[in-house]
Amino acid sequence: MATQGVIVDYETGGVDVKGVVGPDFKTPAEEKPRISGSLDAGVTDQNQTLEDGDGRLPTDEEKETLRLVAGKIPWGAYLICLVEFAERASYYGCNNVFANYIQRPLPAGGNGAGAPPRGTQQTAGALGMGLVGATGITKTFSFLAYTLPILGGIMADTKWGRFKTICIGTVIGVVAHIILVVSAIPSVIQAGHAIAPFIIGMLTLALSTGFVKSCIAPIIADQSTVKVQSVTTLPSGEKVIVDPGSTIQSMLLVYYWAVNVGAFFAIATTYSEKRIGFWLAYLTPGILYMFMPVVLLYSYKRLIRLPPQGSVVVDTLKVFRVISSRAGFLGMLKGGDNWNLAKPSNIEANGGFKTNKPGWVNWDDDFVEEVKRTIGACKLFLFLPIFSIADDGLSTIMNNQGASLTTNGAPNDLLTNFNSLTIIFAVPLMNFVVYPWLRKMGINFSPVRRIVFGFLVAAVAMVLGAIVQWRIYKTSPCGYHASECDIGTGVSPISIWVQIPLYSLPALAEIFVNVTSYEIAYTRAPQRMKGVIFAIVLFMSAISYAITLAISPSFVDPNLIWPFVGLAGGLVICAILIWIFFRKMDEEEAAVLAIGSTRKIEGIRGLKSDSEKS
Repeated sequence: MATQGVIVDYETGGVDVKGVVGPDFKTPAEEKPRISGSLDAGVTDQNQTLEDGDGRLPTDEEKETLRLVAGKIPWGAYLICLVEFAERASYYGCNNVFANYIQRPLPAGGNGAGAPPRGTQQTAGALGMGLVGATGITKTFSFLAYTLPILGGIMADTKWGRFKTICIGTVIGVVAHIILVVSAIPSVIQAGHAIAPFIIGMLTLALSTGFVKSCIAPIIADQSTVKVQSVTTLPSGEKVIVDPGSTIQSMLLVYYWAVNVGAFFAIATTYSEKRIGFWLAYLTPGILYMFMPVVLLYSYKRLIRLPPQGSVVVDTLKVFRVISSRAGFLGMLKGGDNWNLAKPSNIEANGGFKTNKPGWVNWDDDFVEEVKRTIGACKLFLFLPIFSIADDGLSTIMNNQGASLTTNGAPNDLLTNFNSLTIIFAVPLMNFVVYPWLRKMGINFSPVRRIVFGFLVAAVAMVLGAIVQWRIYKTSPCGYHASECDIGTGVSPISIWVQIPLYSLPALAEIFVNVTSYEIAYTRAPQRMKGVIFAIVLFMSAISYAITLAISPSFVDPNLIWPFVGLAGGLVICAILIWIFFRKMDEEEAAVLAIGSTRKIEGIRGLKSDSEKS
């Protein structure tokens, strides 16, 4: 039986998939009760009376005057960040060389493994399928890698739990790397048999990514013990408010930093393909990938592992059905006050429980509010595909652009690593300097403001990309047919290093757009939907890849300026629309966190519901 007065809410998850209490969990009989918002918070009854000291809820006046700070990040979160580092090193290490592997043929005079002769301006290659073929295959891979997380999220939320889903994805990833290395063996490439194992390995890697990627960020955020705002005193004597939203933001920034440290490992694979061949480019991330099972085994008993809670899809569909039956289909789409029609209190008041079999309503009023908030967030996410196209959708054009510039021995896909390098340096700056300073100055750089700012930064990058491509056409020996030029050096005299801002500016924009989207997805979704909602955010990238795939046949000379121009305009328009339609979402954030902290996990063995306690 559960100890009287202890609740487990949707955010805390003190019970793992086997019913084992999470790490460092103590009952009130073992330690002095404390509110769950403190720096070393436990899980206590929200109604418990506390002394007027550290750990208490802030007053309205303190909310207006004290600055917000992030709580302590548990070590379990850092362990999962190590897993994400290895997984992203594997993903980006392979993905960054896929374009050259597919697009360009084996270099004349090369070593037969894909590497070009030393001292030439040639680029590594293997299959020789051209720019359109490379764009089609790589974007299909990216589409699957960002679509399959929906499957992973569903399995994690309903059957396996997040930790087990990550483990299954890891095993699949090991198999994928073995197949990719086989596809890049020189004898396999030279015999013309590389395409089949390459496609199989690529699809297997996408499946692995789907299981791992959907669960990493949510399980990191699950480790947070800061559930409500609380007042604490710093060693300096300053009183501050430990804020759950700031804590989640800080944890997800660390997660995103780990993502890009791993992505920066792709610099090793770009030089591997250039100097040795593709077999080494696929082998090196595969070796690093093998650290994932080791870290997962070590962290197993050190994590808060939430149990699968069962699917809420059926309940969500029932909510939609109730609204549409009472307000019509258009009323369901409109939302607003029509959401109240699906609340059990409203159904009971209108005699719904008398005319339907008992138990057909499996949700409560708070669940309807959660679905409402989640749908509102998903509407905002619909703008993300445009940003994703600007951020990564033009990667093959960017690689092609780099191959048309003077490289002086540098791989044409080397500069893509400046995206990760920028984030590696910018995230600590934002997390420890910029965001704390903004909070101290009372500047509300809220989620929607961050997203709008990120869209505008990406628009500037697209303008610069159009200018660079225009200058390539003006200075290339082949003019507006620079991509396949074989006159003279075959490249523009402009240095490839002019591309640095084209990678660095979207990287900065990612910090404001992607990390904030993850934050919104986690804080606004009910526990049983967090994996799926996070996967929906990732699916927006899949949509961007599908759009890119559909228009990729137009990515040929002399049209390569226009994708940049079109995206620049689209990003500005999206930024304006987001601000017009979603600026009020910022005002709801405090209420969202407050509601999320009181939602209880029902049906867990050994835990009492409110009615049982009374």
